[in-house]
Amino acid sequence: MKIDVLKSIKKTEDDYRTLISEAQAERKRNLSNAELEADNLITKATLNAEEYRKKRLVDAHTEAKKRHAAIIREGDARAAQLTAKGQKNLDQAVSLLVSRFKEQVHVKA
Repeated sequence: MKIDVLKSIKKTEDDYRTLISEAQAERKRNLSNAELEADNLITKATLNAEEYRKKRLVDAHTEAKKRHAAIIREGDARAAQLTAKGQKNLDQAVSLLVSRFKEQVHVKA
């Protein structure tokens, strides 16, 4: 009877050792899977961030080009206005310059 009890205890201990080993193996697998999933999530997040950064850069360049073109158009329009205004006053400016020149020539003579 003692032998049966000892055998039963020994078997129970072996069963527990087996369960503990299996639990530890499962724990290692779960930990490994979690680390792998975390690495995959980090990689995916990094790729998404890089893709977002590239898109934002393209958007920023596009917006900068639009603003540059608008500034150039406004500058060209302003230059055309000033040129037209200058052309309009050109005859008067020439007349004034010639008359002042004549005055200076007559004064010195």
